[in-house]
Amino acid sequence: MSEQHIREELTKYARKSVAKGLVVGPGGNISARFEDTMYLSPSGFALEDIEPEQWVPVDIPSGSILDKTFRPSSEVLMHLFCYRVNPNMTAIVHTHPAYCIALTLVDDELPMLFPDQAALVGDVAFVPYVVPTTDKLANLVAEKADRYSSILLKNHGLVTTGKNLREAYYRTEVMEESAKIYLIAKSVGTPRRLTEEEYKEIQGLESEAYRVNLLQQMK
Repeated sequence: MSEQHIREELTKYARKSVAKGLVVGPGGNISARFEDTMYLSPSGFALEDIEPEQWVPVDIPSGSILDKTFRPSSEVLMHLFCYRVNPNMTAIVHTHPAYCIALTLVDDELPMLFPDQAALVGDVAFVPYVVPTTDKLANLVAEKADRYSSILLKNHGLVTTGKNLREAYYRTEVMEESAKIYLIAKSVGTPRRLTEEEYKEIQGLESEAYRVNLLQQMK
């Protein structure tokens, strides 16, 4: 692992986020940690336009911007605070997926519905609407980031975290699929939820543990 590799991985998953329709225009921001430095998307850039050398390095303990060629994303505090509370986290993906946002407009929960959701996402936290880019929002998200890897921001979007960018990104994809399935099912009837026993059974499968462990190790 190196700084250059981190920059290339960020560029890769930024472009995947746009290609999958998880964010549009200059919205959303992603970061990755390398030692005590996080590399964050620059402010004002559409994610698909960021080149490897343009990710902004920020010192996590102090919050100092280490290269001021570009201004860091306006959500810099949210990323910083999350890294500070959870040392096992090395990547954060903040996007504005349509179904996830739609879900936050009409509901305060995302039930456990299918195996991939149970294995990769787990329990989901909700944060009430707060003006974006503020320290209040950063604190609310950080409070959840110590216990949850997927956090829905009411009327705003989604934050997912992981032990690497690959894990954080695929959590975003599965979260959007989960929200989509739930909203479709809810529009025609009462969705059948996995029971607590079924949920725990999936999480306890050796095959799922292997898959998640592999995902965390792959770059």
